[in-house]
Amino acid sequence: MLSHAEPSFRESVDIMFNRAVALMDLSPGLEEKIRVCNATYTVRFGVRLRGAIHTFTGYRSVHSEHMEPVKGGIRYAMSVNQDEVEALAALMTYKCALVEAPFGGSKGGLCIDPREWDERELEQITRRFAYELIKRDLINPSQNVPAPDMGTGEREMAWIADQYARMNTTDINAKACVTGKPLNSGGIQGRVEATGRGVQFALREFFRHPEDIAKAGLKGSLDGKRVIVQGLGNVGYHAAKFLAEEDGCKIIGIIERDGALFDESGLNVEAVRQWMNKHGGLAGYPDATHQADGASVLEADCDILIPAAMEGVINLGNADRIRVGAPVGRQRPWLDAQPRLQTGLSAWR
Repeated sequence: MLSHAEPSFRESVDIMFNRAVALMDLSPGLEEKIRVCNATYTVRFGVRLRGAIHTFTGYRSVHSEHMEPVKGGIRYAMSVNQDEVEALAALMTYKCALVEAPFGGSKGGLCIDPREWDERELEQITRRFAYELIKRDLINPSQNVPAPDMGTGEREMAWIADQYARMNTTDINAKACVTGKPLNSGGIQGRVEATGRGVQFALREFFRHPEDIAKAGLKGSLDGKRVIVQGLGNVGYHAAKFLAEEDGCKIIGIIERDGALFDESGLNVEAVRQWMNKHGGLAGYPDATHQADGASVLEADCDILIPAAMEGVINLGNADRIRVGAPVGRQRPWLDAQPRLQTGLSAWR
């Protein structure tokens, strides 16, 4: 009898891996070598802040060094743990390999809520975290190159790059120790919006194939499609902005930590973003209906749903209620994923 417990994020990655290697002719030893992370470093360090020493826990996982440097972001979130970081590092390896990008997979994280600390404190914490990784070559232009992820951005990458340069004064490639830096610190124009632009390009490519559009219960082009975005951070904001401004989509829902905004006639993404930056959330936004239960908007009827925040927001508990593409009451083509997911989980265990 199969268990119907929700798989963890790491289990989900292994399920996907199992389904892929089942179609490949790999020796058992090679299969296992590809699956496991090469190494994970855990660091616990103290920083004197607000008159006391605060201890933080961080991770840097290297999944595969088949090509170097290994590549992968650093996220700041209270949910960060070793299993999550190792799962994300594995996904980095697979993503790079599938598109033949010449990098191995890595990932990092710090268990912290960045909203609890001011800018000066965050800089102290970030520099100390970077110091612990740099002195072990877990940040290095030729070996291990982090990037922004959830909770981090250009500012944190600039601090890390400067910390590396201070510790490696003769390295002429010091600025290459991280990507996602500001333009005035050696960054590349377009990097900030690149991931959101990738979501837009992927959707454009999808809508070039009528047979795939039909399977999803859709028709026509991107123009006029109703979009719900979960997470208005760097990825969600730029994806929503470009889809609305350049492809004629209507952003009818935006979901954030403090609930969601919903308007069938379409939301002004730029105005919502400015409100969030000023007020720290969506509550009180005057030009749309605010719902405290953001999860309910995740299940609202739409043509395109973009989960652009934490992993696992679509799961066994709500997958059958996600109403994307097909009209209400009609079977959605992705619902058969649940039994396959359970089969994969059983095999993995």
